[in-house]
Amino acid sequence: MTPPSAMSPSAILPSAILTVDLDALAANYRTIAAETPGAAMAPVVKADGYGLGAVPVARKLWSEGARHFFVARLDEGERLRAGLGADRPATIYVLDGLTPGAGPRLAAAGLTPVLSSLPQVSEAAAFARSLRSPLPVALHIDTGMNRQGVTLDEARALAQSLDRLEGLDLGLVMSHLAAAADPQDPHNALQLERFGAARALFPPSRFPKAQASLAASAGIFLGANYAFDVVRPGVSLYGGGPRERPDPRLKPVARLTAPLIDIRTVRAGERLGYGASLVLTRTTRIGLAPAGYADGVIRAAGGHGFAFVAAARRPLLIVNMDLVAVDLADADARVGDPVELLGDNVPLDDLAAAAGTVAHEVLVRLGRRGERVYLGEV
Repeated sequence: MTPPSAMSPSAILPSAILTVDLDALAANYRTIAAETPGAAMAPVVKADGYGLGAVPVARKLWSEGARHFFVARLDEGERLRAGLGADRPATIYVLDGLTPGAGPRLAAAGLTPVLSSLPQVSEAAAFARSLRSPLPVALHIDTGMNRQGVTLDEARALAQSLDRLEGLDLGLVMSHLAAAADPQDPHNALQLERFGAARALFPPSRFPKAQASLAASAGIFLGANYAFDVVRPGVSLYGGGPRERPDPRLKPVARLTAPLIDIRTVRAGERLGYGASLVLTRTTRIGLAPAGYADGVIRAAGGHGFAFVAAARRPLLIVNMDLVAVDLADADARVGDPVELLGDNVPLDDLAAAAGTVAHEVLVRLGRRGERVYLGEV
């Protein structure tokens, strides 16, 4: 395919192009792994690989050595299992756990539920009895995020009453940090202490397969004492900085571009876009590109973010469903020139900040209307 930068005006395609650089993904995987050399990597590929395609992402990371993956939903796990195929027998954890009636589908796809409540533990134990064989599970313990997980008291009761875990093959004990993006937040140390106590409830002498996992992307960069046995990199695999700002150690994985399809000059005092809310304070040369919030450019970034066109960053004036308007000023720009809305020159975290959100949301909103190009696919 002809790269966007090489398009001539006669070959303009009026749509956005999302390029997913799987080699950059692999480089980020290696960078993150180097932070915790003693821990296994279990990439998080939920929400269709953060919007970039769970199957191509997981296949690439398998080639880098990943053998464990996390998804959120049961159907995500089923699709990932089918996409990886029989020659990639990964452990796939389902964060939703085991909901009533879901056992047969989980077992058929060889998925491991992450149990996060006592009713889920009971459901899993009952299903294991029907299988007449051990059911692999993980146990999520809440250490202070107050979102998912059994309490410490509940975990203590489970550890002391082994009959409640009968038939369950506990392979992972995990928790999740609430404030890891801020290394100075004392809640991190508090959760680390609580998780250490939770981990001690399930010693190797009684639970020989049970590994421990606390850190996701931001937690991985807090230090080796947060790593334990398994780390769960998510947004940082895809280029999001662990501190919610661009991190030079991580490469951008997603690049969203669209060609200029029109250039016009609008006089000072005129209004721009829906609601006529943007009043131009000077005569402005405006470039229009066929990408908008239907393609994943969050509407709130208009007036706050920027695009890269004609070798420089230019103010992003408005974002509509199908179009963005960019202030070209006196740039030597022509119809057909590429406009980068996300990528090397428009970092993921910068676009997120402009829209008042986080990198995770920017990624999962990337639409499928335009063309997708995968580089480094395996």
